[in-house]
Amino acid sequence: MTSHSNGAQTSGISRRRLLAASGAAAVTASIGARGLSGAHAAEAAPPQLTVAVIGDGRTGVWASLRAGVGGRNLEQELGTRIVWQPGFTASLPVMEAVKAGSVDFTFATATAVVNAIPARVPIVPLAAYPLPSDEVDFFVQANSPIKTAADLKGKKIAHQNGTTGTYSLIKYLETAGLRLTDVQAVSLSGADAFTAFAQGSVDGWIHWQPATALALAKLGDKARPLPNVKTYDYAFYVARSEVAAKYPQVFAKFVKIIRETQAYIFAHPAESVALWASQGGFPPNGSEQAVYEKLIRDARLSDSGAIALKPVDEAAAAATQDLADNFHSLGVLPNKVDVRSFLLGSQFDAAKKAVASELGA
Repeated sequence: MTSHSNGAQTSGISRRRLLAASGAAAVTASIGARGLSGAHAAEAAPPQLTVAVIGDGRTGVWASLRAGVGGRNLEQELGTRIVWQPGFTASLPVMEAVKAGSVDFTFATATAVVNAIPARVPIVPLAAYPLPSDEVDFFVQANSPIKTAADLKGKKIAHQNGTTGTYSLIKYLETAGLRLTDVQAVSLSGADAFTAFAQGSVDGWIHWQPATALALAKLGDKARPLPNVKTYDYAFYVARSEVAAKYPQVFAKFVKIIRETQAYIFAHPAESVALWASQGGFPPNGSEQAVYEKLIRDARLSDSGAIALKPVDEAAAAATQDLADNFHSLGVLPNKVDVRSFLLGSQFDAAKKAVASELGA
């Protein structure tokens, strides 16, 4: 996973109830009036687009979109063949594939974007949204004396280095005047961190949804979340520059379709998780399905914020710059990166104009 200011977070996701209700209702009404498949096909489109699939692709927006929810036909709407490229564990390695020319379009965390800029990955940032402010959880043992950020000094904390979890940990420690160097930060994958935490070999674990909600379902009363832990990252949708320059309208429509599909998921949570279960995302009618449905209803999944997708703006740029500056000061990024200038660069004006037109922004 993975940046944004408190203000951006508040304005982006504290509205989620309104967005989930009014936005999803509007899209559902639109579906009833014309059908999701009634969107105009692209006037000009490439013969095919290769889209990165992060994770197993059996849950979330991609899973619903590929299944054609609401009668949606992505290829027909965009006027091109879609090739789904699986095998990516996170958006950071997708950037290597974009640079190699083997991926044309992808979800990308702020961390991935920040790393892509100095690596000269040819991306066009099309649209962004703040991740849900409560997407991250910080667990301690139920009987732990740790109650607040101040109690973390010197403690062993599991996180996945350079991710949303790392940034949330940094910002949480700041509330107590602490830095990452004031704790024993241990970088572990989500699965390894869960094992370490369950075995008691770390004092705390910070990670994101759905992993933490699923972990809590397994751990039960053995774990306790710390209060006031927030998520600060933005998420982006980016395209490979060479293709985006030729077909900005195609990608703009793709972004709009993503936003509408997330609205459909909000409007149909039970149907959505049943679909994901049928695609092998998790066993049907079990505890995992219940956890996912609650995460949809509470708008805590990383995709949840996609209902607020809009062209990259100052809030997204400033927040992602803050993440880059923090990572650089801690040595996570070797060099200072001018993220803001890149994200707001005039070279992307054509793409931003197309996205703004499609999204009504």
